[in-house]
Amino acid sequence: MSNSPEPTPLLVFGAHPDDIEFGCGGVIARETRAGRKAHFVVCSRGEAGTHGTPKQRTAEAKAAATLLGATIEFLELDGDAHLEVRAAHAIKLAAIIRRLRPGTVLAPSVVENQHPDHARLGKLVRDAARLARYGGLKELRGKKSHAIEQLFFYAVTPEAEPRDLTPMLIDISSPEIISAWTAAMAAHVSQVSARNYIELQLTRARLLGARAGIHFASALFPNEPLVFTSLTQAGRGARRF
Repeated sequence: MSNSPEPTPLLVFGAHPDDIEFGCGGVIARETRAGRKAHFVVCSRGEAGTHGTPKQRTAEAKAAATLLGATIEFLELDGDAHLEVRAAHAIKLAAIIRRLRPGTVLAPSVVENQHPDHARLGKLVRDAARLARYGGLKELRGKKSHAIEQLFFYAVTPEAEPRDLTPMLIDISSPEIISAWTAAMAAHVSQVSARNYIELQLTRARLLGARAGIHFASALFPNEPLVFTSLTQAGRGARRF
């Protein structure tokens, strides 16, 4: 019987029903298959999108989360393409962090050159992670304060990758992981029938993997410096050329 502590939950935020799967689905598959609980919070139902109805896209997101081994909820904020950075929203997200008490939080990057909802949600999650720690915030007094361990940003598109941060590369080369990730992306039928998003994301993962001497990798960008108790925890460098 293993004495290893159960890994802390993973909480992932997405602005639209497909952002999480396209942006970091491979990472989710790797974590859940290692025994980690994952929960998605999707902050619209894609109602402003060109393809698919909100009902269809909600169903697609639920199916994709199941394929990745995650649970999912939908949060009503300002609606697709109308999201604003407001204190009330950050507090609402902080309440979710306090309720679920995750160790790691993933959110869209805050780079401006992408769908505006992505960058705005990233900023809101960053603020929420701080607010969740503050014991005196009156709107959250009914929930015990909580400090997460890490906040990482994911990039839904290449343009959304921060240029001023060195990425942390996650090895997702396992065929089982790639299969689960591909199936989760394919569950978003309304989107992949309009454009080959799956091949775009797999190509990005192949290129990142080639950089590190592996088959596939996914990039996450830390919000702040990471702290290790030993160099043995730090993995290896990606340079292979």
